[in-house]
Amino acid sequence: MISSIEELEKIYGSPHSASVKKQIDHISPLYRKLIEASPFVALASVGPEGMDCTPRGDKAGFVRVVDEKTLMMPDRRGNNRIDTLRNIIRDPRVALLFLIPGSNTTFRVNGVAHLTADAKVLDSFKEAGKPPRSVIVVSVEAAYFQCGRAVIRAGLWKDEARALGQDLPTAGEMIAETVGGGEGGKDYDTAWEARAKKSLW
Repeated sequence: MISSIEELEKIYGSPHSASVKKQIDHISPLYRKLIEASPFVALASVGPEGMDCTPRGDKAGFVRVVDEKTLMMPDRRGNNRIDTLRNIIRDPRVALLFLIPGSNTTFRVNGVAHLTADAKVLDSFKEAGKPPRSVIVVSVEAAYFQCGRAVIRAGLWKDEARALGQDLPTAGEMIAETVGGGEGGKDYDTAWEARAKKSLW
């Protein structure tokens, strides 16, 4: 077990100069382009019960750059667990990882967040005539792009990567397994596609 920073640094050495200097405390014009091209973000938060990381997806640019220090993200319809939202109310620290299909570059933002239900803000995020129930407002503390090694190693955007999802268990199968029957199964899977189309926003 590696148990000290000294041991860790002995193994890895010092980071390259550029990997440190690329981190800034705001959204630069070029960094803004990455955010506006992204339709998918992994949002991490922390609370009294532990950590949470949730996928967030919408049309490219759904995370709005209000200014160089502020981002806004609509909270679209989901399962109503609201784990992330509970966390933000009790501990505002968040981390965002943006993915851009076709690009090996990912983009990271760390900061603190709060929630708003201001009617004008909600209306500005309407999709299909429906506003979100809340919007996550992020105050940027650190912003930097991540090199493409992880995405390249994963072959994330290659056509053959799509085949990896073909033989996975369905949502209905997993629900049935975890709750011991009575819920999920084929009926859940059969109804899911139509239900999802009606409840995206």
